[in-house]
Formats: sequence, C-alpha cells, structure tokens
Amino acid sequence: MIDKIAGLIANIEKKSINSAEELEALRIEFLGRQGILKDLREEFKTVPGPEKREVGMALNELKASIENKLATAKEVLEENEETQGEGMDLTRPHGGVPLGSRHPISVVRRDILDIFNRIGFTVAEGPEIEDDWHVFSGLNFPPEHPARDMQDTFFVEKNPDLMLRTHTSSVQVRAMETQEPPLRIVMPGRVFRNEAISARAHCIFHQIEGLYIDKGVSFADLKQTLLYFAKEFFGEDAKIRLRPSYFPFTEPSAEVDVYWGLKTEVDYRITKGTGWLEILGCGMVDPNVLKASGIDPEIYSGYAFGMGIERIAMLRHQIGDLRHFFENDARFLKQFSSAF
Repeated sequence: MIDKIAGLIANIEKKSINSAEELEALRIEFLGRQGILKDLREEFKTVPGPEKREVGMALNELKASIENKLATAKEVLEENEETQGEGMDLTRPHGGVPLGSRHPISVVRRDILDIFNRIGFTVAEGPEIEDDWHVFSGLNFPPEHPARDMQDTFFVEKNPDLMLRTHTSSVQVRAMETQEPPLRIVMPGRVFRNEAISARAHCIFHQIEGLYIDKGVSFADLKQTLLYFAKEFFGEDAKIRLRPSYFPFTEPSAEVDVYWGLKTEVDYRITKGTGWLEILGCGMVDPNVLKASGIDPEIYSGYAFGMGIERIAMLRHQIGDLRHFFENDARFLKQFSSAF
C-alpha cells in the first residue's frame, strides 16, 4: 500500500492541468465521494496494527500533495484568465483585503486530530440529533442514571427517544455496530447539555473522543497513548497523572491531569495551587458496551477517552471565560490571528 501511495503522489506531481474542467476532474478523482482517497481509507482499515502509523503518514502526504496541486493549479488558471481576459478595468482602485483567520477552537481541534492521526487514528462523525440507544443505553447507562434527567439533556419535543447528543460517544456505538475490529478512531463534534451558561460552562461545547478496540489492548496502551498526546500538544517535558474515576461505559476509569506548573500567579489560580490541571477522562471499554454492539469481549478489549476542546484551548491560551469562544467578538478573535 505504501508503494501504491508513492506512485499516486509521483503521478500527481507530473500531472499537467490546463483548464478548469481538468482541475475539477482531478479533484473528483481523488477527493470525491467515490474518489481514490475514500477507497484508500477503506483499505487502511485492513492494514495490520504495526504498519498503521507508516501508512497513515503516507495517506496524509498524499492528501496534502493533491490539495497543494489543486490550489497551485487553480491559482495559475485564475492568473491566466485575469491577464488574458477582455475588458479588464486597469483604473480599478487596488487595495488589500483584510484576511481572516481560523477560530481558536478550530485550530485546537485540527491540532488534536493531527496528533492522533499520526499514530493511526482516523476521524469518524455522526449526527447531532440522536436516539436513546446511541447516547445512553448502548453505552451502559442504566435507566435511572442522572445524565438521563431533563435538566442535563435537550430532548426533542413530542419524541422522548430523540435528543441532542450529550457526548460524541454516540459515534463510538455507531462505529462498533457497523465496523469489525480492529477499530482506531477519533470523533470530533458539537455536543449539547442543558446547563447554565457561565465562565466555566456552556450549553454547547465541542468534544473529541477516541476509541481503540483490538485483541490484547491494555490499560498500559491507553496510558502511553495519552502520554504521547500530552507531549505532542503541551511539549516534550509534559507529565500526566491518572486518578481513579467512574464512567458507565468504561471500567476501570480515570481522570487525566497534566502538570501545568506553579510559575505565575495565574498558574496558582487555575490549578488551585496544585500545579495539575484535568484535561480528559478515559478508561477501558466496559464489556457490556462491547456486547451491546455485537463485539465479543472474550476476544477483544479496548480503551476510550474524551476531552473538551474548549478546555484544552483555554489551557493553551490561558483564557479565563469560556463564553468568549461563542460571542464572535472581533476584539477577542484578533488576538489569535497572528498565531494561525
């Protein structure tokens, strides 16, 4: 598969594009719904575990190559059209157009996905309006669990079985129902909870969850994956600790803290004087969750983790009020334009 991808990259670099039609044909060939990249991602699922990282990096290189080729060709075609076109108004005033930038949430989301993509995780997505099975029952939430209560969940009027998803774990259930192990996926998306809006909470926020299911997966694998993430995101000197916790869909479960330090007054305030900050929850997938989706827990095991993107962005930029992310205040957003 590596040789196949290398050949595609070489062909892309040699390819000549002389018209908008050829440009669109190349885009559809590689990036369309039935394109080459989609077929390769399906083939990637069958790659043995030890080879996934190398093949995943090659796929990323192929995607970057085609995107660069398309962007460069489009720019050349537009320049040719502009210089050769008739009726060009040479007296038209020239002025720079202010450039926008990515939202800090989008940047952090991209950075997190890139880190996990480098070790073989692929992205999976699902609907924001879900049913009870995928949000609760399929994840081992008993009927009396408080998360089912009206004060936490937005239910769709006149249909108590439909709701706005409260976590992206619903995508895990859909993936386990439709795909055979091994599974190695990350699931980004918006989630909704009926909470009072404040500096530390909102009724809308963004999550990224991860799921890995295969034969012989252990808690040690989970810890090393999360340590790798912390070092890639927060720096090579990053340290983590795991504290016992409880989630209905994992057993054992843990909360993960990263060492933030106590160098400044802000550090003391945001870590409450401990130097540690909670960044995510994790654990080994409960056998009942595997059974509910048709996976034999006697053969397979797995781990799952989940983090709030806003919380990670607040840590990275030391932002004290979560509401800033949703207010689209240009004065706030301009602080980050140079960083992106």
